[in-house]
Amino acid sequence: MMGRVLAGTKYCVKQNRGKFGLGSKMALIWAKMSTGMPVEIQSEQRNSSKWSEYVLDIDIASNRPHILKEEQLSGNSPFVNGHGTRVSLVIEGNWTSYRAKIVKYVRQMAVITPYADFRLQFVSSEAASSTTNSDNRSFSLFFQRRADKMPSPPLEVKHHPSSVNQLLIKQLISQLDTKATTMTVPKFLASEFSNISRALATRLANELGEDLSSRVVSELTIDDIRRIDSLFKAAHFDPPDGSCLSPAGEYNLRLGVLKELKPEMVATYAEPADVFEGHPFIVEAAVSLGGIGLAQGITVFRFANRIPLLFEQGNDVITKTANKGINWSAYKISSQNDKIGVFVSIVSTKIPFKGTGKEYIGDDATAIKKAVKHAITQCCIQLKSKIVRKGELQIRAERKKNLVRYVPDVARAVSLLWNAASLNAQSRVHEIRNAEAKMLAGQPPEEKVIRDRLREYVERQDQEQVLEHIAATGRDDQTVKLVVPAPRVSPEFYGGLISAVIGTRSVGASGPTQTDSLVDLKVEFSFLKRLQALM
Repeated sequence: MMGRVLAGTKYCVKQNRGKFGLGSKMALIWAKMSTGMPVEIQSEQRNSSKWSEYVLDIDIASNRPHILKEEQLSGNSPFVNGHGTRVSLVIEGNWTSYRAKIVKYVRQMAVITPYADFRLQFVSSEAASSTTNSDNRSFSLFFQRRADKMPSPPLEVKHHPSSVNQLLIKQLISQLDTKATTMTVPKFLASEFSNISRALATRLANELGEDLSSRVVSELTIDDIRRIDSLFKAAHFDPPDGSCLSPAGEYNLRLGVLKELKPEMVATYAEPADVFEGHPFIVEAAVSLGGIGLAQGITVFRFANRIPLLFEQGNDVITKTANKGINWSAYKISSQNDKIGVFVSIVSTKIPFKGTGKEYIGDDATAIKKAVKHAITQCCIQLKSKIVRKGELQIRAERKKNLVRYVPDVARAVSLLWNAASLNAQSRVHEIRNAEAKMLAGQPPEEKVIRDRLREYVERQDQEQVLEHIAATGRDDQTVKLVVPAPRVSPEFYGGLISAVIGTRSVGASGPTQTDSLVDLKVEFSFLKRLQALM
């Protein structure tokens, strides 16, 4: 496989990883073109006592691998986990100019592939020849995996009728070999294409005419194939399913963003499988706020079949949608001041790239553009709820901070008022008929006790509002009746403070007394006015 180039077929549909479908073959071609050096391969299977080592070259004339070395070795496994594949090759390039791009590429690979470890190491020629290794240009980067869940592999499915052409129909007929002499056209349509049942195949064959509906496939002419192709383009078929695709998944995408950027907030969304020009595709998106490595504004990260796209970003449908198609302010996000990371991954059996470089997707792909915008919008809706909730918590924390700041002043004022009321009550103790009111004539609590009880009351009020917020936002599993808390500046709140302070009369006793609500109305009115002035 490694030494044979352009040997693929298209008799089935399945998502291939990468943009060109060549992978390591492209790296081998690059090495052959730039340095002419062969490629070294080490491979070991799981639970195997031996491992293999090969040195391959390409025989360009015959398009076959030229095996220079082949060995089966035992012991001293080259892999830490005891299994794996390592491909080593020598290439020539301008490291100074493209170092940043390579680092960016590997980092984005760590985002979209959080279930794999990535290591990038550069050793300069000066450091390699020096024993001190003092050259500061050398560096090593390691991106550790965080997830153990890999995406499900894509399945091979049959071609969707809306995505085929005359050449592919001819290839499918030639693939039948001897079956073509006995297979009728309706059976050919039902067995070789997806989303065509036997009943639908019979209807399509009748549309082609009686001369084709009863004919075997081997007797079809070029004109007949052209008629079938025209019928496929005119008919309407159910969209293909996404079983032939292998998206990263919301779970992995979220972990990758959290692992590499460490944002303050992140939201993810995955669109259901859709179809464009007969080919299924899935769009996944993540939007993050804050984090490391991001500048103010919108930073777009694009992936096609889980491969980063680095070049020609301005022409891409993802970049245009993120910059011009989203009203960020509607979601309480500032596209100028906030650090926004937009991650969009598109997987498909055929990515509609523009240009030979296969680096961007044009915005004329209407179905893909619509799915990208919807996915980003859903992420923004999630972030908006988080931002609103965070703002409410900040307001509550600031309100609590202000209340706690006034606790010493309130405790001092209450203590003075209580002492004055107690002295007044002691001088009129014989005139007071209310037995409970006579308690005012007793020894008032210390200022420290009042201050501690006020702090406890503020904490209790804060906890109650947190529970009410949980009930209001539906973040618990039980149905809780929504109780709107009273404003902090309302008399009821201060009345609660009075009850909390009066309750200090029982500090040190076996239990609370019943004097929480038994206070002279005149004292309560004066106390409320004093608190209103302090607050």
